[in-house]
Amino acid sequence: MKAAPEDQVVLLDLQRLDNDVTRLSHRITALQKGDRLTELGTTAASLRAELAAATGEVEDAERELARLESDTATAQARIERDTTMLQNVASAKDAAGLESEMASLRRRIGDLETAELEVMEQLDVHRARVGDVESRLAQVEADRATLVAERDTEIARVEADRESAVQSRAAVAAKVPADLLALYDRQRARYGFGASLLQGGVSTASGVTLTNSDLQDIRRAAPDDVVLCPDSDAILVRTAESGL
Repeated sequence: MKAAPEDQVVLLDLQRLDNDVTRLSHRITALQKGDRLTELGTTAASLRAELAAATGEVEDAERELARLESDTATAQARIERDTTMLQNVASAKDAAGLESEMASLRRRIGDLETAELEVMEQLDVHRARVGDVESRLAQVEADRATLVAERDTEIARVEADRESAVQSRAAVAAKVPADLLALYDRQRARYGFGASLLQGGVSTASGVTLTNSDLQDIRRAAPDDVVLCPDSDAILVRTAESGL
């Protein structure tokens, strides 16, 4: 393929802009993934699970306390009923039976009140745990919201830079002959680089110093010959810096 040297030089600007677009695209992808955001999301999910478990323990303790209080109230009501009945009973045997039942109920109430105190202590612990987890979760979610806002602002900035680079790339590509542009795009799609400056005998795309044999072949090529880099397969752009 033939192409004017000045058209080949334009490919270096095109490659630079393509590199910018690729770099900015990778930056956007990295921002969208957000390692720190992922970490905070995982922490928040763990805290939500912990909060659900702690809330469940509170609810269980509250139900148990309500049951004990209900049993206590029932036993107290039976004592009050037996007390009323005892005042009106005529039989010593019946009186003894009522007194025995009342004694048993009082012991039952004592046991229930002891159990209530234990459950209330547990309930205080569970509620404190819920409060602690809620506080930690609120902090994590606040941190995450702040990072999301910062990320979105940065993504918007980088996307604007990428769009500017894309537009500049289109303007530069319009200056390149169609066949030369097609070759550039094909080589870039295949090998990652479409154009490489030969600078002091070094191909900038690969960073490799060309062999004397390769340099001799390049020296024999006409200025308008399109030469491919033997290492990167990119179009090798020759200038006064090439050391030929």
